[in-house]
Formats: sequence, C-alpha cells, structure tokens
Amino acid sequence: MEDQNISELIARAKEDQDAFGELYELYVDRIYNYVYYRTGDVAEAEDLTAKIFMRAMKHIPNYDDRGLPFSAWLYRIARNLVANWHRDRSRRRIISLDDIAHWRVGGESPEIHTQLVEDRDALLAAVRRLPADRQELLIFKFVDQLSNAEIGEIMGRSEGAIKSLYHRTLLSLRSEVSRQEEKNKSRQRRWPFGNRKQDASED
Repeated sequence: MEDQNISELIARAKEDQDAFGELYELYVDRIYNYVYYRTGDVAEAEDLTAKIFMRAMKHIPNYDDRGLPFSAWLYRIARNLVANWHRDRSRRRIISLDDIAHWRVGGESPEIHTQLVEDRDALLAAVRRLPADRQELLIFKFVDQLSNAEIGEIMGRSEGAIKSLYHRTLLSLRSEVSRQEEKNKSRQRRWPFGNRKQDASED
C-alpha cells in the first residue's frame, strides 16, 4: 500500500474501528515476529501482540505522523510491552539456532552472511553473549529488515548512533567467532586422536 493510502487509513482509524482493523491486518505479522524473537514463546507472543494492538487502538487518536513509517510507532509500543514482560519474569530471551537459520541477511553484511552459512553454532554462541540492546538491533536488522532511521526511532537513538552500534556489533561478533574458532583449533591440536581411554581399550 502506498504511503498516501496508509496516511489516509490512519486518519480514518482514529475514528473508525474497521479502518484500524485494516491496519492490524497490514502489520500484525511483523509485530508478532518481533515479539516472538524477543520472547521465544508462541503463546506469550500471541498474547503480547494482542495487547500491543489493543494499546495502539486506544492511543491512535493521539498518533502524530512525523514522516516515519507507522510501523515505527507500533514497534515502540511493542518494545515497551516486551521490556515489561521481561522485567516481570526476570528473564532474558535466548535466541535459538533455528531462529538464526531464518534470518534474512542483505548485501550490506557479507561477513555475517558467510558466518550464518558456515558458522551458525559459533555465531549463535556469540549472539547470546551480546547485551540485550544489541540482540534487539540484530532482530530489527535481520528479521524485520528495518533501516537505521526506523530502528533509531524505535530505540530512541539517532540514526548515526544506530549505525555506530550496528558497526560495533558486527565487529564484536566477528571477533568473538574468530576467537572461538581459534580456541577450538587449539583444542584439536592438543589431542587430535580422539578419546585416549577409548583408544587404549581397543588395543
């Protein structure tokens, strides 16, 4: 749908629940995917997504179009509710290997694309060690395919700050994966012949 049509639909949705229903259909899959990746639980993701759109419907009369996608406003609501969910449960989302396998990596990140294909286990371990905001940044980039400007609007940071954080995150991931690979190679060099006890029992 073109931006003009979206703007018209948002204007109608401020007074018309049917129009809001159309917005729901347009954005529900993207918001659900974000929530699922942040919680890792289908039932919780469904419940939180419903709450997000209920809150959006309540507050849409106050929505102010500042030239950014409507989805950025929805993501901000989602981010706040997911943060509350984590605080209430004192838990942190652990991204799974299957999650990473479905990330869509664009041409801007060939190094991450290579690692996704060849070193998924090592990359997963590195991602899990990242601070929560960096994990969230990767989800916005590789799952939701958002621009730096959109991510900045959602996370309350400037576009330049997001670009810098993204760059530092990629460097950190690359360094961590390389360190882990060297550690594994070193372990293999120390004992390249398998399990000593097992070998001795087979003599």
